[in-house]
Amino acid sequence: MIRRQGKINGLLVAVTLLSFSLLFALNVSAHKIGGGDQAFLEQSSGAQVIPYIYLGAKHMVTGFDHLLYLAGVIFFLFRIRDVAVFVSLFALGHSITLLWGVLAGWHVNPYLVDSIIGLSVVYKAFENLGGFRAYFDSWLDTRVAVFLFGLVHGLGLATKLQDLKISQDGLITNMISFNVGVELGQLVALTFLIMVFGLLRRSNQFQRNTILANTLLMMAGFVLVGYQLTGYLILQG
Repeated sequence: MIRRQGKINGLLVAVTLLSFSLLFALNVSAHKIGGGDQAFLEQSSGAQVIPYIYLGAKHMVTGFDHLLYLAGVIFFLFRIRDVAVFVSLFALGHSITLLWGVLAGWHVNPYLVDSIIGLSVVYKAFENLGGFRAYFDSWLDTRVAVFLFGLVHGLGLATKLQDLKISQDGLITNMISFNVGVELGQLVALTFLIMVFGLLRRSNQFQRNTILANTLLMMAGFVLVGYQLTGYLILQG
């Protein structure tokens, strides 16, 4: 009975990450702004603080690429203080490019940006697997990498808004509100992830399944890269 329970607990890590990966593979474009949200953004004018906060939060919690990257970042972080440091660096990075990208009108190809976001998931999973330590004498400090990838993730958020015809009236207030919503959504998602990892780490099988879990994360990242590069090549053709 104990052995059987141990096997069941041992599968929890893999099943949880596999679930994230499958959800991601089926929803690689789910966090794009469309439908009623797009109509609201394009038809409204003036400061709309609460709606933009809501849309920012919704955008983050349905962005599986962002969530998978966060899962990779906190995978081996056991202290809340460490989680706070890394997540703050990530938040700072994507806040800068989200606001700058939209307000400065810096246009970039969304497919290429999202491809790099996919690579960020691959990069973090590879780091978690000890790949850099095994094959390179030195590599980028993890904190610097998290900040830099935060810049890319923020640019990805900006490209979603740049595709829409948003009124310039109240734009600064609305973009700040949207960014606040993104941060609130990230906090909700992070709380959920911390709870899940906390439960999984109570199992003595957690360490035994880290390779499988991070391999699944890497696979999910490659799915996004392939999906976005295919879209880019079709668009260019």
